[in-house]
Amino acid sequence: MRRLILVLVIVCLAAVPMAVSHAQGSNTYVVQAGDTLFRISTRFGVSVAALQQANGIPNANLIFVGQVLVIPGGGTAPAPTPAPGATPAPSTGGTGSYTVQPGDTLSRIAARFGTTVAAIAAANNIVNVNLIFVGQVLSISGAPVQQPSGSNPPASGPPPQNLSGFELGGQVANLNSNTQSVMRSAKMRWVKFQLSAGDGSGPGLVSLGHGAGFKVLLSVVGDKNAVTNGDYQNSYAAYVASLAQSGADAIEVWNEMNIDREWPTGQINPANYVPLLTKAYNAIKAANSNTIVISGALSPTGAEGAFGLSRVWNDDRYYAGMASAGVGRVADCIGVHYNEGIVSPLQTSGDPRGDNYPTRYFSTMLNRAIGPFPGKAACFTELGYLSPEGYGPLPGGFAWARNVSVANQAQWLAQAAQRSMASGRVRLMIVFNVDFTNYGEDPQAGYAIIRPGGGCPACSQLAAVVP
Repeated sequence: MRRLILVLVIVCLAAVPMAVSHAQGSNTYVVQAGDTLFRISTRFGVSVAALQQANGIPNANLIFVGQVLVIPGGGTAPAPTPAPGATPAPSTGGTGSYTVQPGDTLSRIAARFGTTVAAIAAANNIVNVNLIFVGQVLSISGAPVQQPSGSNPPASGPPPQNLSGFELGGQVANLNSNTQSVMRSAKMRWVKFQLSAGDGSGPGLVSLGHGAGFKVLLSVVGDKNAVTNGDYQNSYAAYVASLAQSGADAIEVWNEMNIDREWPTGQINPANYVPLLTKAYNAIKAANSNTIVISGALSPTGAEGAFGLSRVWNDDRYYAGMASAGVGRVADCIGVHYNEGIVSPLQTSGDPRGDNYPTRYFSTMLNRAIGPFPGKAACFTELGYLSPEGYGPLPGGFAWARNVSVANQAQWLAQAAQRSMASGRVRLMIVFNVDFTNYGEDPQAGYAIIRPGGGCPACSQLAAVVP
């Protein structure tokens, strides 16, 4: 996909969490339901402009519940408030959320809430209890659920589906007879196409996929410059409804909304995405209640510190904001991308790039995406490993994958499928990709499982692990 150039260059240049330097005397504050920057500035005796500058907030009207703000200049703390990341303990039991703060460990969080490390790990699908990260939203028994803030269109469709089971699929450029044969040999049951809103080919792609015996996922993007306009959102919703009516089995609503390649600069915020998703969900379910609605998968990146929040949000911050804004009410499955791995998905450390950033590893990438959504299933709408073998050197922005072999790619895809099934949280894994042939500045063919010469080493390994 053309967007991969930006995504992976961002990761390569700046795949580190944004670290805000806290001046002496600074405090932090976790945004609560009903807060505005003006109210917070009044509470702490600082200006709105100072809050914006300290936190990289381009639009003073766009903050979200659970966001951790630095209060600059030694602002006076208000009356006692809950511990950072938490809301007051409820009078009765329940399950809520907590945002991980600097210095936190699972054992400290467990002690604070009177629970166990094992319980928190189980509730949040954490494989390695020593790997949590600042900004991660954890489901905690005994803390109240953070509620969506702001005004969004009401969800008028049926409640989201409770998805279970696991199926494999692949994204294709051309579903010809050879591609179909390769996919069947890998036990793929889904085919994914990506198209733009208004593209008249959608119903034909659904018929093509069904005719070949596959379920069809359509990933639908559109005009990023118009996406926050209400009228455009209505037309987008009408278009995806027509795809559902034509029999699409699943629809992904937009793609990588956390980078300005796919969303307007200065307007990147989950609160701006949820109205689009809500309208699309309502329209899709009205047209075909069986169509699975998948939230747009995010770019796995930690580049906000280098590029600023007007251009990119780290995926963990954005996923947490999606949960707070109510995405769980209007999506059957949470979309996830994983396309920068150069180690086995069984590993949780040891990436040769050296920074151990969470998106490097399959398990922490999955937890990063699904952690804020207790009980929700994940749908990997793109999962792939880049190998230059058979093509030649990779362009500079993708050189991080220069040592990945085709044998690595095949083994790691199979292991990713195994880990997905074992997690119990992954409904769908779409391999990116099956048959792309472009190997230029965006070396999509390097991700393809059909390799030069027509072989598919990954196919037999996938078939060996997929039911």
